[in-house]
Amino acid sequence: MKTHFSRLALILALVAPVAGGPAFAADAHHHDAASAAPLTLNHGQKWETDAPLRLSMGKLTQAVGTALPAAHAGRLSDAQYDALGAQANQEFAYIVEHCKLAPEADAALHVILADMISGTEAVSGKQAGQSRASGVVQLAQALNRYGEYFDHPGWQDVSIPQH
Repeated sequence: MKTHFSRLALILALVAPVAGGPAFAADAHHHDAASAAPLTLNHGQKWETDAPLRLSMGKLTQAVGTALPAAHAGRLSDAQYDALGAQANQEFAYIVEHCKLAPEADAALHVILADMISGTEAVSGKQAGQSRASGVVQLAQALNRYGEYFDHPGWQDVSIPQH
């Protein structure tokens, strides 16, 4: 995936280092052309995944699924939001470094990662006008879209509380 991740690599080039991992520039996802691309299946089938992608997406799903009820209830602390944002950034970096997908699957993944990066920015308090809790919801929605479009055996969507 290293060679196919040019657009995400561009985003990573905009990374500003902070304690605990990289934080993506607030508007970085707007510069990623993949964010405007429609998300499609692979001729009616889910896209193939590899072990590094499944590992990171599984970790993110667990973290977001744990944080979401507390965020929804207004009980997630700033430190917990910061930790979730740092973990998400760490997993994005791992995906870029280790994931190797076919170019078409990679392009589909870019669409989801753009949404996830935007959600992570909100979780980290870096999206003006967007609450940190809404960033957790955005991450959950993007993870659920991943499960809809990517073949990840045993995948469980994040349960999103209703208002």
